Amino acid sequence: MNKKTLVVIGGGAAGFFCAVNAARINPALQVIIVEKSSKLLSKVKISGGGRCNVTHHCFSIAEMIKKYPRGSSFLKKAFHHFFTTDTIQWFEERGVQLKTEADGRMFPVTDSSQTIIDCLMREANKYGVEILMNREVLSTLPAGRQVVNGESSIVNNELSIERNQWKVAFKDAGSIIADYVCIASGGYPKSIQFEWLKKPGHTIEEPVPSLFTFNLPGNNITELMGVVAENAVVKINGTKLSSQGPLLITHWGMSGPAVLKLSSFSARELAAANWHFTIAVNWNAEYNENTAREKLQAVRFETAAKKIINTNPFNLPQRLWQYLLKFSEIEEDARWADLPAKEQNKLVKNICTQEFAVKGKTTFKEEFVTAGGINLDEIDHNTMQSKIAPNLYFAGEVMNVDGVTGGFNFQNAWTTGWIAAKAIALQCS
Repeated sequence: MNKKTLVVIGGGAAGFFCAVNAARINPALQVIIVEKSSKLLSKVKISGGGRCNVTHHCFSIAEMIKKYPRGSSFLKKAFHHFFTTDTIQWFEERGVQLKTEADGRMFPVTDSSQTIIDCLMREANKYGVEILMNREVLSTLPAGRQVVNGESSIVNNELSIERNQWKVAFKDAGSIIADYVCIASGGYPKSIQFEWLKKPGHTIEEPVPSLFTFNLPGNNITELMGVVAENAVVKINGTKLSSQGPLLITHWGMSGPAVLKLSSFSARELAAANWHFTIAVNWNAEYNENTAREKLQAVRFETAAKKIINTNPFNLPQRLWQYLLKFSEIEEDARWADLPAKEQNKLVKNICTQEFAVKGKTTFKEEFVTAGGINLDEIDHNTMQSKIAPNLYFAGEVMNVDGVTGGFNFQNAWTTGWIAAKAIALQCS
């Protein structure tokens, strides 16, 4: 019996997890990772500021899937096969202890992404996974077929090809005949980059950016760069879309979990608006305009003789409080007793519903996340195998699945990579 071959396309988290687990479960399987670039596990390397946010401390599938703007129903079923508890155990069994931070993110106790990279590389070496670098895949087609002018056709001279085998052709270095292919190439920012994935018959959900920050060109709020409002609400005007959490002011606009989460859940709507829209910010989610007005009136009564600038009753960062007072045209040395009703109403409005015109976005190339990819209706959630083409599998962000920040995209990678690995390994055992 000939040794079966699995080619994993993509040397990232999902690709490696598929490769090392398939090789471990079935030692008779020849496993090859092909990577387009000269770097392996590049997102793992830079994730979490170089610490690698491995997963999230969440053990409820119902709660976990709320963190995925796209693919939640698909992952709800997939997580029953491999979940956060399994991820933690998998790494612990290989000597990697994880710790949980206050916001639920989980990192290696070493605070170094190299720990995760070293673990995956050890597994690859232990189970004989072959790694080919600088191999850009040109096409992945059923063996015995080739593409001419965009159309697939039979190649009659490939007589040795077995049923359902695949030919993985490279741009500059020949091809490999594989019994199984797992595509874990990550997301692509442009639909044209998915063209090679359409050739086996799959459809693509149009990719648009997700997880980006909001640009506020010319707005003097950027003078507060580095300031964080810990419990803000950001709402996109004209929609029901909003997000709550820490908001970070940057030198180009706004970032932080509240903005990133909103960008993710609103990815398609904001792309349709060409990333020009208006937001309303509530700088402290504990208050609305009514309760904020009541709070100010109480403070005026209790501290009438004190300077407004020195009181800050909404627990906002002092620089933000000073900015809001100035923006509301309140004099720096004004006292609470002297605060006119007009300026008080301005202050209330600016604390609870201050508006900003967003013009553009900023994404970070290394951590780029896309909404879009392989249509999930065409993939079996129990195996990650294509419903269209036998022995073709998918893992990670190449599918139309994406999560917010906090370790959720990596959990998708571990889960789908493991499911594909197990299905392939058992199928050819």
